[in-house]
Amino acid sequence: MTRPPLTASLQPLLAASPGPATAVAAVRGAERAVLRSGPVGESTRFETGSLTKTFTALLLAEMAARGEVHYGDRADRYLPFRLPGPPLTLLHLATHTSGLPRLPPGLLGRALRSGWLSNPYAGFLEDDLLASLRRTRLRHRPGSRVLYSNFGGGLLGQVLARAAGGSGDDYPALLAERVTGPLGLADTDCDPGRPQATGHWHGRPRPSLLMPGLTAAGAVRSSVRDLLRVLAALLDPDTAPEPALRTALAEVQRPRLSVPRTGSRLCLIWNLRPRPGGALIHHSGGTRGFTAFAGFLPGSGTGLVALTNAAPTPLAPFVQSAYGALCGLDAAPCAKEWTARV
Repeated sequence: MTRPPLTASLQPLLAASPGPATAVAAVRGAERAVLRSGPVGESTRFETGSLTKTFTALLLAEMAARGEVHYGDRADRYLPFRLPGPPLTLLHLATHTSGLPRLPPGLLGRALRSGWLSNPYAGFLEDDLLASLRRTRLRHRPGSRVLYSNFGGGLLGQVLARAAGGSGDDYPALLAERVTGPLGLADTDCDPGRPQATGHWHGRPRPSLLMPGLTAAGAVRSSVRDLLRVLAALLDPDTAPEPALRTALAEVQRPRLSVPRTGSRLCLIWNLRPRPGGALIHHSGGTRGFTAFAGFLPGSGTGLVALTNAAPTPLAPFVQSAYGALCGLDAAPCAKEWTARV
């Protein structure tokens, strides 16, 4: 079967975008294509929301490859207090099987009082996350069920920063040292003060997202250029400059568990959908002003990135369009995927 040109599969994504600025890109073997609409360049930074967790997973795998942490380590080994109950491990946090709720207790109440319509996470700090953890009752025994958790993603980043000898606030610096720096990602970090596209929610401009207590769950900004470089590295880990990072790039895409009743599997944060022609690995993200998608097909050396500066809408049609476009880059059929991680 003849595969369509990359640009032919990407063009409909621009029309499907809900935002005034959109950047989409794809890689397939030696082919590259980038399309843009609105006031955006290849290096324009977008908030990536929960795509941040894929960077946190890569940091975990890099540290594990160095022997600095182990997937089976208890999270509280690196915290200033012991958690009651059965062990909650780093692998539980990286596969959404920790039993932690989606958001830390107390966060929504604080946001409603101070910044729900502007920046709901801004007043929630590292100490607040640890205080919430102390009083959290797990929804289930760690490892027994999949329950998507921003709380768990944020905690994982803090734990890794502490395991490296710092505090939870050192996650951005550690990510730069171990992941974004070595991969040459000049546009990618957690800094809300650097220039970025203006996000939109219900058609209105939004301020830059602030997530001091949940940085590792949703605060990374990146560009279509950088994310395409990440996908290229995932498709060919041997191109990474350091041995630990090469190992990490392979480890994050290894299936860890099956998700009941869906046919999907979970890697380290990444979602995996089995297909006749080989696995499709993907994740998406959203903030109050942005929607992001990244996915790749290791078997055919194909990947796609889609970024827009508008918040996700119900059923996430832009994410679904990006998923479908990625399928269209390959000859093998894809099952419809309705899970949008934002």
